[in-house]
Amino acid sequence: MTHASFPRCCAECWHSPERPCPDLVACLASGPLCHESEACASWRVRRQVELRREAPVRPVIFVGTGTCGLGAGAGRTLAAVRAWVDAGAREADVVEVGCIGLCVEEPLVDVQMPGRPRLSFARVSEKKVGPLLDAIFDGHPLPVEPLGQFRHAGATRWPGVAALDAHPFFALQTRWVLEHCGILDPASLDEYLARGGYTALAKALRTMTPAEVCAQVEQSGLRGRGGGGFPTGTKWSIANKQAADQKYMVCNADEGDPGAFMDRAIMESDPHRVLEGLALAAYAIGASKAYIYTRAEYPLAIQRMNAAIADATAYGLLGANVFDSGFSLDIHVKQGAGAFVCGEETALLASIEGRRGMPRPRPPYPAIAGLFGKPTVINNVETLANVPPIVAKGAAWFASIGTASSKGTKVFALSGNVARTGLVEVAMGTALRRIVFEIGGGIPGDRAYKAVQIGGPSGGCIPTSELDIDIDYESLKSVGAMMGSGGLVVMDDGSCMVDVAKFFMDFIQKESCGKCIPCREGTRRMLEILESLTRSRRSEERFEALERFRAVMNLEQLAGVIKDTSLCGLGQSAPNPVLSTLRWFRGEYEAHVFDRRCPAGACRELLVYEIDPVRCKGCGLCVKQCPSDAIVGALKSPHHIIPERCIACGTCVDVCNLDAVLVH
Repeated sequence: MTHASFPRCCAECWHSPERPCPDLVACLASGPLCHESEACASWRVRRQVELRREAPVRPVIFVGTGTCGLGAGAGRTLAAVRAWVDAGAREADVVEVGCIGLCVEEPLVDVQMPGRPRLSFARVSEKKVGPLLDAIFDGHPLPVEPLGQFRHAGATRWPGVAALDAHPFFALQTRWVLEHCGILDPASLDEYLARGGYTALAKALRTMTPAEVCAQVEQSGLRGRGGGGFPTGTKWSIANKQAADQKYMVCNADEGDPGAFMDRAIMESDPHRVLEGLALAAYAIGASKAYIYTRAEYPLAIQRMNAAIADATAYGLLGANVFDSGFSLDIHVKQGAGAFVCGEETALLASIEGRRGMPRPRPPYPAIAGLFGKPTVINNVETLANVPPIVAKGAAWFASIGTASSKGTKVFALSGNVARTGLVEVAMGTALRRIVFEIGGGIPGDRAYKAVQIGGPSGGCIPTSELDIDIDYESLKSVGAMMGSGGLVVMDDGSCMVDVAKFFMDFIQKESCGKCIPCREGTRRMLEILESLTRSRRSEERFEALERFRAVMNLEQLAGVIKDTSLCGLGQSAPNPVLSTLRWFRGEYEAHVFDRRCPAGACRELLVYEIDPVRCKGCGLCVKQCPSDAIVGALKSPHHIIPERCIACGTCVDVCNLDAVLVH
């Protein structure tokens, strides 16, 4: 069907029960490309303003209902907002949006009154909804301080309220991938169109060859945001040159790293951007079928992606003969069972094919022989979300920020011992110190910074001495870490780095697919060595102390063997947490090895419990509760702990009302 089928102006066919005009998407956002009349042009501008809510005629209440918001109680907040509107017969639209990134302040509620900018409020529980909305709608003093107000040209600013983008969490960010997250309704294709959505796809299909799209992405310097950072355009070009009757494009949304939630938030908050990037990638390599592989633990992301696929297909933006260009694309969401190894691309392909998710040797690489033996490209969610603006604005625009080898921005999931947790997007080359202390607000509770774990289980720890490192792919490798998917876990001085390494090694060992011996057996041996370092002498028998010491001597050698001989990238990077912590925190390892002491006081078995005879009044509570009968003493006299019997359970600390039990 062509636009000639609709002789009337686009305003009349916008909500036509038939398929809309194929030129409508490009017309809506970028100007007349067909039979646009003066009336149509005027309508197009009005429609954009309406969908972007630049001049709403009645109040709009926005509630953040991403997974992080729902976990903080946004579902109850949303219900309270709707009940308030219904009960007071108020004229207001209630809109669900995704995550804007400031997860620590959820549930977030924004209110936009006619003629005023959008006003944002943090931690709005269901009990706070009524008083807050009453004050705003009735013009009374606000009961709580707003987070900030959005910049809105032509609107009357709220007096005494700072701009939201001046908030310390947002001020240093460069929000390209996250520009729509928490702003638009993820369930509304119309809103995405009004903000320029699918114009890049229209441009590519009408004015660019697949090879030109590959070249533009390659010139931009975009590198894969899911792991090793391979140049995206180069990968596409390899697949583009393969002769095959069928090619596949795969979006890797598995995201199995502990502490990582970037892909989930993007799919929940801006699903059409992911679809547009996926469609552009498919066009560039010549694929007519695509898969979004995600874990079943992401039900909201799956729901919103499936809804977005259905809407885009109904509008003719996906499916057969998109924009009458001859390009067709079918997209399917494939749910995985949450296996970490399926983040590795060949294991992911095996899972899609219905086989057990296990890596295979390479070459051949998937771009040559991938899914069902056909040329296949795998990119993660963030990589694909970068593609539409690159095609729309050009390679030079994307390459205008970043470092010599790492262009554009990177999204991080900031978590751990930091004041402001959430999603952070910064230009490549931003100093790690600025992310932790300026965006994240530093370490809470008067604790000191100790390290950042970056890159997930396959990444490494960055100590205080390297805090000023500029984040890009090469600089992180120089300190024994890696970009990975973007998990960034901050640790304070209460964290034991041996215990951290043990945690990640335990995760890796459990998630190993078991196909190759170095990963399956090597990680098990490494975990056993780390467990021995955090074990008390009283838990050992006969020659175990000697065996423990001998094993530690071989720890680094074992790590090197695993790196050199494992089958896939996950196994090859498995020893990274140990090697990284050994490099920067060797003294902490030595304290565990030689002194059987945990400097951070985190390894329970290595703690020593003593009773202060001055504080102890001999009440006997600790004696009654001690499970190993390690505490002795007469009633109303200072008690004593027998070290050989103590199992370091900490019960005595919990029951003592006089703080007489000392732990060191």
